[in-house]
Amino acid sequence: MPLVETPVPFPSLVLTALGESRRTLLDLFGAALEAVSGQGAVARRLAGWEVGGAVVLLAVGKAAQAMTAGARTVLGERLARGLVVSKVGHLDSSLLTAWGLEGLEAGHPLPTAGSLLAGRRALGVLEGLKSDEGLLVLISGGASSLLEVPAADLGLADLVRVNQWLLGSGLPIAEVNGVRKSLSAIKGGGLLRWLQGRAARVLAISDVPGDDPSAIGSGLLVPEPDLGAWLAALRLPAWLREKVAVGLQERGALPPVGPRIEIVANLDLAKQAVAEAAQARGIPVYLHRGLLEGEAADRGRELARALLAGNAGLHVWGGETTVRLPSHPGRGGRNQQLALAAAMVLAGHEGVCLLSAGTDGSDGPTDDAGALIDGGTLARARAAGLDAQAALRAADAGTLLAATADLVHTGPTGTNVMDLVLGYCFSPRR
Repeated sequence: MPLVETPVPFPSLVLTALGESRRTLLDLFGAALEAVSGQGAVARRLAGWEVGGAVVLLAVGKAAQAMTAGARTVLGERLARGLVVSKVGHLDSSLLTAWGLEGLEAGHPLPTAGSLLAGRRALGVLEGLKSDEGLLVLISGGASSLLEVPAADLGLADLVRVNQWLLGSGLPIAEVNGVRKSLSAIKGGGLLRWLQGRAARVLAISDVPGDDPSAIGSGLLVPEPDLGAWLAALRLPAWLREKVAVGLQERGALPPVGPRIEIVANLDLAKQAVAEAAQARGIPVYLHRGLLEGEAADRGRELARALLAGNAGLHVWGGETTVRLPSHPGRGGRNQQLALAAAMVLAGHEGVCLLSAGTDGSDGPTDDAGALIDGGTLARARAAGLDAQAALRAADAGTLLAATADLVHTGPTGTNVMDLVLGYCFSPRR
């Protein structure tokens, strides 16, 4: 999969060591994506799976197509039928039809009518499961908005309002998913009611801290009976707290246990792949084990300072930051926000660049994976008449980074293991 930056209107970037180093970061990011590819990860895990008869599939998430391809590689015609749900633009419907599978595209990061249709279709898959058929469930990031059966008589407009508030709240993903579970008939283990104790093999690509199965896709098959006490401690607006209370009343009793969730790819695997690819090029590597979280702009400034103070070579971080959105946000996502904040610290420093990107190929509601900035980004912004600080305040980093030719576009990657930040110091900076 080619990784490209937006067309560069500053030719000196591609004719110097800086341009070569930017290309190096893109190549290393590509190595990470290859290591956690949904197709490869699923095919490796299913190799040698002894399954007696036909297998029915339920795949949901941004990596659903790739994970399905991995299952098809191993199972072939034994993959009899099923449902594949992913983000708009992430499915090859003709290929799925040729495999005898139904493909549905739904909304992300906000649910759409397609999300509700996908929820109903998923219940139909489970209800139609025959006693002699096996069930394979493939889950990846994005499933929370792509598949939904609302609780508490919530309509689509209610779900959109709730998710808009959650996405702009700055809450950690665990708390966001906790609210989502309280308003859903299938999240937080709710889907187990339709499984009715039947066996299932469940593979997941982790896009959450600690690879917590209850947080991946909001825990469709992981029972979570004690949501009420946990959610009571959250500071939610009164209108949302009221909806949560009604939703919790409807949850009722859940099966005590669900099937084992097998994690087939995660952030650590992606980071290790970057490190190995860099070492093969003779680049010193500093692998930072802590998880990035918190406000994106704050983390961007911190990482840029660490890059300037640290040793020459490649520095690798990973995680998932947040952005507290203004009432009318501009273009961008958390990776673009982080990268722009870093660019403000790195301004004027030669021999250093930084890439921050989502491994799923999208950043917030944009089609860009993130951004790749350097010490000249701010000068290019000023030449374009743009104010970096104003762009940060307006959550409009994407507009500025498009003008400076620093956005990175991958298209759908077939995986989703949170975000990677790669910082490269390739010459003295002082």
